[in-house]
Amino acid sequence: MTTDMNPNKFNEHAIIALDDIQLGTALRRGTGNADGRRREVMGEVETKALRQQGRGAKLRALADLPDLLEKMERNVIKNGGHVLWATDAAEANQHVLDICGKHNLKRGVKSKSMATEEIGLLPVLEANGIRMIETDLGEYIVQINESHPSHIVMPVMHMTKEQVRDLFVEKLDMPLTDEAKEMTAFARKLLREEFLNADFGMSGGNFMIAETGTVAIVTNEGNGRLSTGLPPVHIAVVGIEKIVPTWEDFATLVQLLPRSATGHRMTTYVNTFSGPARPEEPDGPEEFYLILVDNGRTNIYGTEYTEALACIRCGACLNACPVYQHVGGHTYGSVYSGPIGAIITPLLQGKENAEPLPFASSLCGACKQACPVDINIPDMLLKLRRDLEDEQEPIWKIGLKSWGFGNSHPLLYEVGGKVASLATRAISQTMGEDKLNKLPYPLSGWTDYRDFPSFADQSFHAWWRHNRSS
Repeated sequence: MTTDMNPNKFNEHAIIALDDIQLGTALRRGTGNADGRRREVMGEVETKALRQQGRGAKLRALADLPDLLEKMERNVIKNGGHVLWATDAAEANQHVLDICGKHNLKRGVKSKSMATEEIGLLPVLEANGIRMIETDLGEYIVQINESHPSHIVMPVMHMTKEQVRDLFVEKLDMPLTDEAKEMTAFARKLLREEFLNADFGMSGGNFMIAETGTVAIVTNEGNGRLSTGLPPVHIAVVGIEKIVPTWEDFATLVQLLPRSATGHRMTTYVNTFSGPARPEEPDGPEEFYLILVDNGRTNIYGTEYTEALACIRCGACLNACPVYQHVGGHTYGSVYSGPIGAIITPLLQGKENAEPLPFASSLCGACKQACPVDINIPDMLLKLRRDLEDEQEPIWKIGLKSWGFGNSHPLLYEVGGKVASLATRAISQTMGEDKLNKLPYPLSGWTDYRDFPSFADQSFHAWWRHNRSS
């Protein structure tokens, strides 16, 4: 397992991951169970109609994104909250630090949030003397292990129960046990003290409902409500694409998210908050801040990749993907892994910073079939491959055009096949094997990671002319 956050090292990371027996065991258990439950509960509803209704809700929201965000801001302020806009990760982190300075906040608890992972918030807080504890059990385990989440929904998809047990024994002095219930009870006891002593809480947001200025989070643990309602200050960090126009749209999507993410018909907790506590509703924080994060999203908006912003972060495409099932999330070197991560990461970080990811797919289409809002992930992966090809150095462009020209002319194709057959078989005979394990640059890009079979003595076309032509 690797936690090196460098998407351009996908190939190197994949080799390591494929040899990790414990990782393979964890991935088989995790993805198999999650995808199986998703199929079961999605089969209970009119899947096609519900998916298209959810897709429509997200695409309508994207079509009116600027207006909906401004409406969200007005309603949050009307409800007594504060709204801050962040162009990038640095600005978002600075907003959090400024809020902490204003209210003298030193100890926080945080519900699960991919947005705060994306902006790298926790190291920034730690560097400024602010203690932040993850309270989602999976994120808590990752924090203790000083690593990164490997899945959008299930952060410790890469770990077996036995590895978690050993971690708790080593880092938290937990009495030795193999019972999952006893492990979670032990962690729950520690986290309750953190909730009671925190002076601020943080969350992300699964959805923002523009018509009332409401942020919604869905969880299967009570930590979300305790993080957002118990401390005196609540800070929500949410990507701008999480907006939906109405409660009716939310009602559709909140059916799709848990079914696709964890195979539940509904999550145990659906928490919504529209601002701080009020005289008529005294429960909740004294101060509420919503930080709306761009961090590259407006660069995607209005392009042929806009549909990627419709993602509801369920992780279903990860569980269904044969590549993810074998190498796991850390291999992608990014907060967002799997098929959707192979699109979002290059678009947010720059294609040159994540060149291998669009190619980390068999294009089998399982991701599109699993997506609850029917995002055409394979099509966008192909478009990204095209973009990367267009940005290649001239020598590669010339090589690909020459290859295309040769393959589109029958005579050149046949001659090329004969030459390749003679050359590869001569090399393989010299090496004493039926396959080529090492080819010179630039063909070494293939044999560095896979075998290259020798060409057959006779092509199919030649065989056909000899045996079937009359």
